[in-house]
Amino acid sequence: MGFDLSSIEDYVANHLRMFIFSVIGLVIFVGIITVTVFFIAVRGEEQTMVPDVVGKELTEAMLELQVKELYPRIQLRFTQTSRDKGYILEQDPTPGTIVKAGRRIKLVVSQGVILNKVEEYISRNIDEVRMELLTLQSESGSAALFTIKEPMEYKSSSDRAGTIIEQKPEPGTAISGPITLEFVVSSGRDNQTVTVPQLTGLQFSQALDIISGTGINFKFTARQRNDGETGETIVAQQPASNNTVPLNTIVQITVTNPDKVADNERFGLFRYTIPPNPYPLPVRLSALLPSGTEQRIISVNYSGGEFTAPYKLPVGSVLILRMMDRELYRETVQ
Repeated sequence: MGFDLSSIEDYVANHLRMFIFSVIGLVIFVGIITVTVFFIAVRGEEQTMVPDVVGKELTEAMLELQVKELYPRIQLRFTQTSRDKGYILEQDPTPGTIVKAGRRIKLVVSQGVILNKVEEYISRNIDEVRMELLTLQSESGSAALFTIKEPMEYKSSSDRAGTIIEQKPEPGTAISGPITLEFVVSSGRDNQTVTVPQLTGLQFSQALDIISGTGINFKFTARQRNDGETGETIVAQQPASNNTVPLNTIVQITVTNPDKVADNERFGLFRYTIPPNPYPLPVRLSALLPSGTEQRIISVNYSGGEFTAPYKLPVGSVLILRMMDRELYRETVQ
């Protein structure tokens, strides 16, 4: 039996062509996949605008960047004051630049002052400086580098009450260890006067608003109303309105009880003795209502002594007295 050589050659040729076409097809397929992956990889990502975070705290800045799908690259820098510690000093790219999402934004963050010399505190408010030094100690987690000598010396001056007018050690003094700061603080001008406002005839809530803006010292008393009088009204004041009196003069104010009070309400006088201060400090009396809303009753600068204010509030309200945002006292309306 003989073999057909031509048939064998045709068979081999056909399979060779099929193999070559298969290889070419595979190469083309791989090429298509490669090109597709390449274009997916280099395809432009979503673009976003860089926000302006200079002057903001680091936490706030990071939240703003997160919203824009941007990420911070942080660089720390010492500055000339501790007041900007934790705030953004510079950023790159600049605000308004259009970049791809996922871009890293360089943030230069203040590390505060290098504590190698005493800062200048003159012309600054003593309460702000006190809080700054407490914050500095808390952040360092170490023993206090600065302490303030107590009691401080107060002098009358044309500077606003509470302003530091002298300091020891002098600004720029080198720091080699813990330092005691001695301050002389302004108590305001001597012989300051105030004009007593017209309060008689007003509802007590109106009177409280006027007192908030005048800075007078005051003391409320309450009594039953007489015939012809209206409840919850100022019926007497001493000294009388339009008199010019020394700033520390206490204006005696009489308010009448309400005509009637609902079963779920109470009318009363809030009383609390505030320790005396060398100059008036911000005092705020507010009420936390059962609904959860906080209602202001009076905000005033007060130098100390008995603090009184009338109120008419729902039962269960909580009266809160604060001085410089620090809570002094609270009581519940029964």
